[in-house]
Amino acid sequence: MTHHMRDEITQTVKKIKSMEIRGAANIGRYAAAALKAYTINCDARSRDEFVRGLEEAGETLIDARPTAVSLPNAVKFVLRRVRDSDLSLEGLKELAVRSADAFIENSRQAVRTIGEIGAKRISDGDTIMTHCNSSVALSVIKTAFSQGKDIRVIASEARPRYQGRITVKQLAEAGVPVTLIVDSAVRSFMKDVDKVVVGADSIAANGAVINKIGTSQIALAAHEARVLFFVAAETYKFHPDTLVGELVEIEERDKKEVADPGEFSGVDIRNPAFDITPPEYVDLIITEKGVIPPQAAIMIIKEEFGWI
Repeated sequence: MTHHMRDEITQTVKKIKSMEIRGAANIGRYAAAALKAYTINCDARSRDEFVRGLEEAGETLIDARPTAVSLPNAVKFVLRRVRDSDLSLEGLKELAVRSADAFIENSRQAVRTIGEIGAKRISDGDTIMTHCNSSVALSVIKTAFSQGKDIRVIASEARPRYQGRITVKQLAEAGVPVTLIVDSAVRSFMKDVDKVVVGADSIAANGAVINKIGTSQIALAAHEARVLFFVAAETYKFHPDTLVGELVEIEERDKKEVADPGEFSGVDIRNPAFDITPPEYVDLIITEKGVIPPQAAIMIIKEEFGWI
């Protein structure tokens, strides 16, 4: 990779790591866009050199956030098409650009479709709890609201990066009645909730949901209170590697996000960014292809990734 081309990739990696680019869907779209920019600026002289460079760029991107499967799936979407083609160098570059554009468009369309499918599950008068800041969960909520349904939302703050604050601002701007609560208050407020709608960073073959830390305790509180727990997720959030028993890596972020280590001498500070919600606490997964129970996650993985 030349210095100029590395720039496209390293800038995106930096922004993903610092969370300037955040949200699983967004991360996938930016990864595809970075591969497109790499391709446009690429000065490879042969097909092999181009494919090798693209693979290297893809690996660099994938390492940026290990838990968001949208990242490797975006890279694979582009690479698989390039690898399987016998086009000339110029043809391959055009294919890579077209594939990146297709991933981005499919991703945006999936968010809209999930909003429409999920909104059917929201009833007039519902109070909905959500967590963190999920474009797909918000699509469901905003679509239901725009249909004239009288709904209100309770959103947890999602410490330590407070992505819940972004959620409540976005909902307030859309006119949706919304309440911000601290993460530890979710069980206290669950008695007022009809449905929980959250997003996902990854979904395992057994239907387990990997999402922002705190999701699993909301699922537990919902289960105890007999409140329906919905996960909104595009099919590219399903994790193909879990079919062969590989566990999803849970990212630990900088302890400084939680507290200043200098003030806590001798104290170990932990900052896991995600947790795993078992499938038995998930009522439905809303995808752009329809609504499925978590037990059907393996079918989506087989369909999407062509594994039997």
